[in-house]
Amino acid sequence: MKAPNPDKVFTIAEITNLIKDVIETSFGAVWVEGEISNYKLASSGHRYFSLKDESATLKCTLWRSAGARLAFEPKDGQRVRAFGSLSVYPPQGSYQLSVTQLLDAGIGPLEVAFQKLKEKLQKEGLFDTARKRPIPVFPHTVGVVTSPTGAAFVDITRTIGQRAPFVRVVLAPVRVQGEGAREEIVAAIESFNRRQDVDVLIVGRGGGSLEDLWPFNEEMVARAIVTSRIPVISAVGHEVDFTIADFAADFRAPTPTGAAERVTDGWVRVGHELPVLTNRLHRGVIGRITWYRQQWRALSTSHALRRPGDLLRLWSQRLDETAEKLSRASAKQRSDWRHRLEALTGRLNALSPESVLQRGYSITRLAGSDQPLRDAANAQPGQRLETTLAKGRITSTVEEHRA
Repeated sequence: MKAPNPDKVFTIAEITNLIKDVIETSFGAVWVEGEISNYKLASSGHRYFSLKDESATLKCTLWRSAGARLAFEPKDGQRVRAFGSLSVYPPQGSYQLSVTQLLDAGIGPLEVAFQKLKEKLQKEGLFDTARKRPIPVFPHTVGVVTSPTGAAFVDITRTIGQRAPFVRVVLAPVRVQGEGAREEIVAAIESFNRRQDVDVLIVGRGGGSLEDLWPFNEEMVARAIVTSRIPVISAVGHEVDFTIADFAADFRAPTPTGAAERVTDGWVRVGHELPVLTNRLHRGVIGRITWYRQQWRALSTSHALRRPGDLLRLWSQRLDETAEKLSRASAKQRSDWRHRLEALTGRLNALSPESVLQRGYSITRLAGSDQPLRDAANAQPGQRLETTLAKGRITSTVEEHRA
């Protein structure tokens, strides 16, 4: 098709203004319902966000004057009803809804899915503090799972390079949003776990909407983090953003920069303490050298070194005295033990049956018995008795007994 001659050529601004007039005059104020995403509160007090449903997205602005009347602070994932007028923003050639009233219409489907998965994994114990592994204090190699082109990787490498330039950073490049992102994140974590040189992992990305961050809310990503042999730091979005990966990780950093600071904290502390320790060591060495020098001076001027023969004779005399003391002590100890042994032997002999017999006593038994006879009633007339005296034995027969 051949284009007609350009009788009239519009500028971009003219076309935009024509569209602006059509939109703003054709539509009155309208109510729109959708889920908030990409929410941002500017320093000016104005709020910018998008409303989206299953098939479309509408940009919205909420000016500071209207925001002052809000009954709640909007957030990503929240389902709302917005009232306002459609307008066109010429610098971007886009249309938007200027919101004057905002009502809470309930939690959006993504937020519902988030809460449901969070509750499920929490019941399984995946978020328990006791399960979490400590982050290495002095890591030598840090694995990073993120986009190679995103600001997150730039922030991580810059921060580690400034704080601990000798720490090696290894990147596993992955998509961090959209189709296939969750599978790539899981594969990267598993790939790092097959290596032996990585001390800690940082898994994350920069900020974004709830939809953008959704791969880090996937169950398979959470389980890959939990089963990782290597401790995992989650660094997803901004400080206000929370994902399932944050709860599953061993440590949740508020930002990618915060994650880089966490893995280098130990090295930074050592760097601060090293001058103090070096100075303390230097003073200790100097003090020790000074002490040895003083000892050497004292010894070099001592009587012992000037007349070593006197020192040897002195110690020889002390050795003889000590040997004599030991000999006397040993003899006294032997004498004491001999006297104690003799006393005990005498006591035992006094208690022996033979000693009793020597004093005129005798022991009578029934013939063939080993037990002494203590009761006359136990001896019947006609029974034979054996009586042991101090010297010899007598055999007799019982004629009668009296009890």
